Amino acid sequence: MAHKAGFVNIIGSPNVGKSTLMNALVGEKLSIITRKAQTTRHRILGIINGEDFQIVYSDTPGILKPHYKLHEAMMKQVGNALQDADVLLYMVEAGEKPGETIELIEKINLSEIPVLLLINKVDAVEQERITETENLWTPLFKNPEVIKISALKNLNLNLVFDAIMQYLPESPPYYGKDELTDKPVRFFISEIIREKILLFYSKEVPYSVEVFIDSFKEESTIIRIAATIFVARESQKAIILGHNGAGIKRLGTEARLNMEHFLDKHVFLALTVKVNDNWRNDNQMLQRFGYEV
Repeated sequence: MAHKAGFVNIIGSPNVGKSTLMNALVGEKLSIITRKAQTTRHRILGIINGEDFQIVYSDTPGILKPHYKLHEAMMKQVGNALQDADVLLYMVEAGEKPGETIELIEKINLSEIPVLLLINKVDAVEQERITETENLWTPLFKNPEVIKISALKNLNLNLVFDAIMQYLPESPPYYGKDELTDKPVRFFISEIIREKILLFYSKEVPYSVEVFIDSFKEESTIIRIAATIFVARESQKAIILGHNGAGIKRLGTEARLNMEHFLDKHVFLALTVKVNDNWRNDNQMLQRFGYEV
């Protein structure tokens, strides 16, 4: 039997469940999941292998209108996902209406990439709303295959896999058969910290934060990690730190526990908070954080 391999890229608006779907399809937690929009900032690859196939899934930032160079870099990753996709999983939430996505859909139609239109969260709404969503979105694409799913409940994800395998081209694998992702350990360490910030802090603070891993030193019995949390204003630094440092202590403890589970080793974590009021528009800083600008 011929070997199949290809890139299957997940695209859609912020907070429609792309990261939940990615993690469910790969069987590992690679992408941050919170209820806040714009949680995913980087394009993250998740690789699954079979004897005669390799699927390289890609979670992408949610489609938005850029207000900072950070947003432009995020949208560039969405554009890159169109260029190398063998199959597109275009994800919408039941009840969602087209908005910022129309221009991108036009590019998708010009590309001739096979599209699976996934209507997510169907377990949480009535059938009438699901039908309205299908009737609204289906005509926007050229011959999409529509699948109604719940990424959270693993509903109909087997149908998504079967459809992907139909479109996947014959090809040798792109990555080693034992590889799970293209991202280094430091990336996931920084994402663990950022996830805790998204969970613990409200309002604008999580969207003004980026994390940089200053050092990662593995010793025989412990891994010593130092990280800097960058914020845009002094007031945000004060919120992260909390009264008498209680906020950052809680953040560090919860992040460290997740890291120890992820790394299967004891971790010593040192966190620092710094203010840079222009990091979201600073190309040098964005490149330091791993964005393509």
